[in-house]
Amino acid sequence: MRRRPPSVPWATEVQVRPVAQPRTAAASSVADDSLPELRFELPPFPSRLITVRTGPARPHAGAAPAATNGNDAEKQGAPTIAPQLTPQESAVARQQTMQSLSIAEKNLEAARGKNLNAAQSDLISKIRNFIKDAGEAAQITDWSRARSLAKKAQVLSEELAGSL
Repeated sequence: MRRRPPSVPWATEVQVRPVAQPRTAAASSVADDSLPELRFELPPFPSRLITVRTGPARPHAGAAPAATNGNDAEKQGAPTIAPQLTPQESAVARQQTMQSLSIAEKNLEAARGKNLNAAQSDLISKIRNFIKDAGEAAQITDWSRARSLAKKAQVLSEELAGSL
């Protein structure tokens, strides 16, 4: 058997439903007329905008340097940053460079005349670029850079020789 909750006035269940008031024509016109008509008045838009700087103004640079026509002599005149090697270290780096270049050239020669896939052809192109760059570094006696580039050419050429 169910027990009923105690009778408390605020605990009673009451259903509340809104009741719509009937509208009359006179009431709707009065309600519409009583609302004020609002107009937005905006100030005129300024013809010129003002920028606000958050920091100091940048100094103006002088005249722009004259455009060069890409002369190679000017490019070679630019300073290069290279580690200073002792004469003994320079001789060792030169020897290692020549040895790596020789191995890379032999591996390229072994690939000559063979049918190559796209990856192998791409590898040959990269090897030739490293050999060319190593030769340019050797011409300006940057033996550490030449050695690094020649070693890259050697490693890639060995990879190529293994894939043939």
